[in-house]
Amino acid sequence: MRCVPLPNWISRPSPRVVRALAVAVLVTQSLIAVTGATVRVTGSGLGCPTWPQCFPGSMVPVSHAEIAPLHQVIEFGNRLLTGVVGFIALACLLAAWRCLPHRKRLVRLALIMPVGVVVQAVLGGITVRVDLAWWSVMVHFMASAVLIYLAGILVKATAEGDRAPVGVVPPAMRRLLVALVVVTAATLVAGTLVTAAGPHAGDPATPRLGFPVPTLVQVHGMLVMAYVLILAVFGVWLRSARPTRSLLKAYGAACAMVLVQGAIGSVQYYLGVPEALVVLHVAAATGVIITTAALWGESRHRGPLPAPASRPEQSLAA
Repeated sequence: MRCVPLPNWISRPSPRVVRALAVAVLVTQSLIAVTGATVRVTGSGLGCPTWPQCFPGSMVPVSHAEIAPLHQVIEFGNRLLTGVVGFIALACLLAAWRCLPHRKRLVRLALIMPVGVVVQAVLGGITVRVDLAWWSVMVHFMASAVLIYLAGILVKATAEGDRAPVGVVPPAMRRLLVALVVVTAATLVAGTLVTAAGPHAGDPATPRLGFPVPTLVQVHGMLVMAYVLILAVFGVWLRSARPTRSLLKAYGAACAMVLVQGAIGSVQYYLGVPEALVVLHVAAATGVIITTAALWGESRHRGPLPAPASRPEQSLAA
């Protein structure tokens, strides 16, 4: 039996293919967070009341008198999307591994993605088994936030080398970006606490966090203001730091995204958190995570993308 050789773009994918897959990972990781919010605001969190099966004895939805078909479709669709996310993450890992020249950091970052999908699937199962307890939903979302951030770093890594990082901005500005990342994480945690105490539990019978929503919203809003303040200070500093064009673009995107997110958050609060705006708010939150990751990545440089080796055998032997 004669073996048919695989096309070069599969057996030895180019850096362009790896980058396309990394972008696909970033998009799908963000999308699964948005669909998760859709599950929550529509009350479909227990549309599939068991895990890993949808119903006892069935991997797919079945007719049930106590669960609306729409809730089943939404929750099961979210589970199916997890499979798509995992497939793309695995494809990205294989492409990064087979791409020449071999870059260890790129492979390590790509490896995090499929591992993260498995962890997220387990966390999702725990969330279902504890009947959508508010703390489980928080952990589930924060895990998505970490994966989105690292996917953003992965996209950056596809276009650079593996050299030791060299700062594009002074060390003091890098420390300011560390503070920005920390505030971003704190803002997301505060936002999930607001959700935990708010009306959108994923299921009407799920107990809520016993803290006053207005107080949690104020804490969340103060952290957003801290994010904006750090960005403003960084921008003033940036004027004298001779930034690269890509760093300026990342900074502008971060400023625009946080303003959009703040506007959506304010409107949804004063309108009584309508479902559509909650989903839009989560979508904008993924945008803030992505632009923050881009700002961090563009503040250092790891050298140009290595040129492909002329002979794969030599690269493998090296």
